[in-house]
Amino acid sequence: MRVSTEDQAREGFSLPEQRERLEAFCKFKGYEIIDYYEDAGISAKTGNRRPEFERLKKDIQAKKINTIVALKLDRITRSIYDWENLMSFLDDNNAYLDCVNDEINTTSANGKMISRLLMSVSQNEIERCSERTKFGMVGAIKAGHIPNRTPIGLSLIHI
Repeated sequence: MRVSTEDQAREGFSLPEQRERLEAFCKFKGYEIIDYYEDAGISAKTGNRRPEFERLKKDIQAKKINTIVALKLDRITRSIYDWENLMSFLDDNNAYLDCVNDEINTTSANGKMISRLLMSVSQNEIERCSERTKFGMVGAIKAGHIPNRTPIGLSLIHI
């Protein structure tokens, strides 16, 4: 389970809902839940350190678990690069991924292909959002609206 903002983590937004849906899915599939891995308030962008995700991978390597159950692919990552690394890691460890909302199961070639297509869409969404944000900030600066203030106690002096 993962939420990506500190506000979501603080308010618990979506974590209880994710857990409830995942538990129902596991019961339906007959999966035994070994543990919960919850990265609260951490983005799934490439390079972010996610302690629970790393613990999950260690448990896979130790053969404690063989299937990751996630609500959606983007709860794991939105990076094609990270996704491919995860797919290789799972293959190397005879482990799989099963997603509730995306109806993805990586035990088959078709499941892996569909996951790659959906991951491309997810990464595109992040990149487009970043482009829009940058465009908006440039427009605000050109209009004289500086989107940030100098921190208290810091002054900028031009010599």
